[in-house]
Amino acid sequence: MAKRDLATSDAPTVRRKRRSPEELNSLILEAAAREFGENGYSGATTAAIARRADVTEAQIFRFFPSKAELFREAIFRPLNRHFSEFHSRNLADSTDAETSNELARRYINELQDFMGEHSRMLMSLIVASAYEQDTSGRLTDIEGLRAYFERGAALMESRTPGEPKVAHDLMVRVSFAAVLASVMFKDWLFPPGLANDEEIRQAIADFTIEGIRANEQPGL
Repeated sequence: MAKRDLATSDAPTVRRKRRSPEELNSLILEAAAREFGENGYSGATTAAIARRADVTEAQIFRFFPSKAELFREAIFRPLNRHFSEFHSRNLADSTDAETSNELARRYINELQDFMGEHSRMLMSLIVASAYEQDTSGRLTDIEGLRAYFERGAALMESRTPGEPKVAHDLMVRVSFAAVLASVMFKDWLFPPGLANDEEIRQAIADFTIEGIRANEQPGL
């Protein structure tokens, strides 16, 4: 037994490879995104984020001076980048040959996909914007989202001449809000058995398009 203990004590200690600042930063941001996504801004703690990333809290604060700044880097900036990419892609894909209904349906369907893909980040940002003043991460501060609203309003204006019943910029934001609520609160709004996913998806698109068409009806 003594010999076995001696042999064990003489075994070399396996040391973890030293991680670069870039790797640590990436691990922290990934862990923070998961923690904020699951627990919201208030429920997330830097201690929990440190455990997820396998770092110390001191290491977190070397990169990010506050929890609010970590939130911005983990949630706000990536979401802004995604919205910018979404806006740029739709700008490149849009064609003059598309009818207003075709363009609206494509936008709404892609918007549903986008929101579903980034639902956790959106929810974290929404909750933080509503209840935490120090995050400065309100949805209206996202440059990519503002560009999306401006482009949508410009497209509506170019394709529906005359005085609209509902201002184009307001219509774009109301349509966005309808899609956002339907996607973010899907489980609350659509109980099992009411409709399948595709039926819900098309109902959202149809409803939103009908609202947009109000500005296309003559005499309004």
